[in-house]
Amino acid sequence: MPGSSRLAVSLPQLRKQFNVRHAGTRQQLAQQGFEVLRNLLLVLFLLRYTRKTLLHLRGYGLVGSVQKLYKDTYRRLYAVFLRLPLVQDKVRADVTKALTELEGKLVPSGPGVTRFTQLPATGWTPDQVRAEMEKLSDMEHTSWENGRVSGAVYHGGTELGDLQAEAFKKFGVSNPIHPDVFPGVRKMEAEVVAMTLGLFHAPETGAGVTTSGGTESIIMAVLAARQKAYHERSVRHPEMILPETAHTAFRKAAEYFKIKVHLVDCPAPAYRVQPSRVNRLINSNTILLVGSAPNFPHGIVDDIPALSKLAVRHKLPLHVDCCLGSFVIPLLSKAGFPAPEFDFRVPGVTSISVDTHKYGFAPKGNSVVLYRTAELRTYQYYVCPDWSGGVYASPSMAGSRPGALIAGCWASLMHMGEAGYLDTCLQIVSARQKIETALRESDKLKFSVEVMGKPMVSVVAFRARTHTATSTLTHTKIAPALKVDIYDVADLMSKRGWHLNALQDPPAIHVAVTIPIVAVVDELIRDLEAVVAECQGNASETKGDAAALYGVAGALPDKSIVRELASGFLDTLYKT
Repeated sequence: MPGSSRLAVSLPQLRKQFNVRHAGTRQQLAQQGFEVLRNLLLVLFLLRYTRKTLLHLRGYGLVGSVQKLYKDTYRRLYAVFLRLPLVQDKVRADVTKALTELEGKLVPSGPGVTRFTQLPATGWTPDQVRAEMEKLSDMEHTSWENGRVSGAVYHGGTELGDLQAEAFKKFGVSNPIHPDVFPGVRKMEAEVVAMTLGLFHAPETGAGVTTSGGTESIIMAVLAARQKAYHERSVRHPEMILPETAHTAFRKAAEYFKIKVHLVDCPAPAYRVQPSRVNRLINSNTILLVGSAPNFPHGIVDDIPALSKLAVRHKLPLHVDCCLGSFVIPLLSKAGFPAPEFDFRVPGVTSISVDTHKYGFAPKGNSVVLYRTAELRTYQYYVCPDWSGGVYASPSMAGSRPGALIAGCWASLMHMGEAGYLDTCLQIVSARQKIETALRESDKLKFSVEVMGKPMVSVVAFRARTHTATSTLTHTKIAPALKVDIYDVADLMSKRGWHLNALQDPPAIHVAVTIPIVAVVDELIRDLEAVVAECQGNASETKGDAAALYGVAGALPDKSIVRELASGFLDTLYKT
């Protein structure tokens, strides 16, 4: 039929016309949808960075934010300057020279030095091994045995050392990862944790884990806080707030676990973290607050009760680093010294790191991380239920661990007892007070150096005085400062056989009193008086190690050269 053919012809035409008419409409809808999505993403982007900006302004204030921007910009421009070809060649030559000199000091050389870089074809006899170890122990070094090293060596005496050697002999092959094979080590580890929990007044719910040292204890506490925030609050961009004086292990943990760090100033004269500034930096991404009792640089105890109030108010974990205070700070009160509030008796404190290998006098490689509850401890555990090698679980970073060190720690704690630690606390803090009094009141020291803050435990730090000296008794002005370079003081003390800790930002020196130092504290004060007198008004033209390193490090806004030097130092440690 003619009509049918016309209809058949017209249907494709109609579809074509329809598609043509609506193609533009579909294109318009797709374009509108794309624009809506683009605008939505733009809004989300703006909201995100507006929030970040507002949080930054709230945390650092307008002036602080501008200062931070200026410092960051200056540092980046300086980094660009250091990459200029002529400058880079000069920097490279200086770095190479410094590392060559460092290698000459650290790596022994000469005709009398034998290097062992391959296994001996035939094993040595025990007498041969002993003879070589005797040579190694007699290598020239700073005399820690005579009390001339600040910190570094926390020696509990020959009798305790012999006892630790016996523990190592008995448990040298033991490994806590196999508690069924080594039940004695498991028992000792549990008891070390329990005794330390008791010393720091943990509640009945308290729990803990032994670690290889303070750094691992801190890293574990940070990991537990991050995992807690992730699982309980879905925090995907974690942040933690540190006093600038907090141990660098917190920054190490942040780099490992991708946690943003906010550093809070600890300004003079107190050198303590300011809780008001901490409060301003807290936001929904905050996973941990930190305080030190005491801090490593200046021996100052932060205001833990004030930090505790912030932690409780914002329902955040608060970690207190007692690695340096270890078995001295919890006994201050019993020894008759002023004692701060810092442990689990402060309600907001949720974890504490304690180095048993410092003033607990355990063998090096011992520390404990403590938690208010066992639930908090589980956040640092690692469990793999589906490994082909079997179910795997470990309480900390390490898998296999040296049971001999745990045995040595247990033996140390049992041998010392509370009375022993109370006695060492009395000796150490009294010696620190003696040094502090000399720094504040000696006519040979008080015009040139000043104590930083009010130390309470074993460490006293001092810097060059830059203003008029004031009597600590009458609070009257005495005399203008007699200028010294504090790093020259450190270097001249090194020449007299002392190994003191040089600090930076601000330049300073600290003394961490140990039992060996107690015996020579008067000699330390006399040498310090003589060196300061020698340095008064006489800046050294030839800089020693401390002045060279810290003087350069403090002057450089960009720390890439310092990082390179430090990395070169680490490389040198493994050169034969």
